[in-house]
Amino acid sequence: MPFKALSDFYRVDAPYLKVVLPKKYSKSVGCYVSKTNTIHLSSGEKLEDPFVILHEFCHHLRTHDRKHRGTEKYANKFAMDFIEAFKPSRKHSSHVSYK
Repeated sequence: MPFKALSDFYRVDAPYLKVVLPKKYSKSVGCYVSKTNTIHLSSGEKLEDPFVILHEFCHHLRTHDRKHRGTEKYANKFAMDFIEAFKPSRKHSSHVSYK
């Protein structure tokens, strides 16, 4: 289950995942459908894009009683902040310089 760790951390049910978009979202790279509790992606390649996955997971988090309570701006920020927090820093790099 790809969302288990995130869902456990945020104490929410894990969404389902499908690599196919609903017709009305055919021009998107991803979407979250609250009615089915499903994150849809446009292609299998998007499974490797943490921004898309986290952006749509944010929509999952921000949906209550099947009503969306978030914005695209907030979902973008959530994804970027999450990615930034887990980027390896140069300070803790395994690269050793012998000058």
